[in-house]
Amino acid sequence: MIPDLGIIEGYYGRPWSDERREHAIAFLAPRGYRFFLYAPKADDFLRKRWREPCPAEGGARLRRIAARCKACGVRFGVGLSPYELYRDFSGDAKTALAERLALFDSVGVEMLAILFDDMRGDLPDLARTQVDILHWIADRTKAQRLLMCPSYYTDDPVLDRVFGSRPANYLEDIGRLLDGRIEVFWTGEEVCAREYSAGHLARVGGQLRRKPFLWDNYPVNDGARMSQFLHLRAFTGRPAVIGEKLSGHAVNPALQPTLSLIPALTLIESYERGENYEYGAAFLRAAKTVLGDALAQLVQSDLIALQDTGLDWLGDRVARLRARYAAIDHPGAKEIVDWLDGQYRFTTEIA
Repeated sequence: MIPDLGIIEGYYGRPWSDERREHAIAFLAPRGYRFFLYAPKADDFLRKRWREPCPAEGGARLRRIAARCKACGVRFGVGLSPYELYRDFSGDAKTALAERLALFDSVGVEMLAILFDDMRGDLPDLARTQVDILHWIADRTKAQRLLMCPSYYTDDPVLDRVFGSRPANYLEDIGRLLDGRIEVFWTGEEVCAREYSAGHLARVGGQLRRKPFLWDNYPVNDGARMSQFLHLRAFTGRPAVIGEKLSGHAVNPALQPTLSLIPALTLIESYERGENYEYGAAFLRAAKTVLGDALAQLVQSDLIALQDTGLDWLGDRVARLRARYAAIDHPGAKEIVDWLDGQYRFTTEIA
């Protein structure tokens, strides 16, 4: 079973250009990606400045993405991170939230994700407060699908270290209190899960009383550590059997929009081929589709340098690699050059 597949632009760092975003939507739509969620962390008006009126440019961007999605037969969604709304869900906050929902309705948002990730969570009645917010939104949005990302969206204890210890029975309380029509994101046993098992997803589904909606943090490469690497290889650790345990599968892409298309194509092949999936062959097929034969072969020959070594450890190979890819007129080659030039570097892990 192939779950509902799509992209969630949910990374930290420099957002994709409008041109490359629209290209990605059009490229992936006929290949099986049926939704696109716009939620880059760098868009302050979807995060820390969500209470402020959205600038005209931001509204125009949402309308362009919505139009592109509609033209391609893709559902358009937005991820709103109402920063620390659950600390004071009162009159002024409700007014600001209603205004933002009205904007989303006006641009044609079909999927609305309310994201409570990467905020402090060791607070009393966290689950109940967040559920109340979701139910309030559900009564007011025109979006056909409503999703939430919990504050604790993984088993990974790193969240407890950074954002405070998770409340006892947090997932169970969400599952018990939340309207069954509202879907819930989950990233797995880790923030960036190396693999998923049907057993793990069934356990989480039991806690949430619904199938989890997978937020897959591959090939994302944001943060000070991960931006040192280009995540190009094919998906592994996502056996086709997990599809029946999911309400959807959203891919959080890399900072490089063209290169992200390579692993994105292999995920479809992984579901389609099941036990006959071969990740090495899938990578090369996908790379040739995205980059063309010659550039794909070149990238394959440099995979260890690009994905495994790390930018700060390439040494004098940086100059040689840069010269090689700068000579090629292709947006994928340009992204490699920009990465080698340090244009995707991070200074902090959380922005």
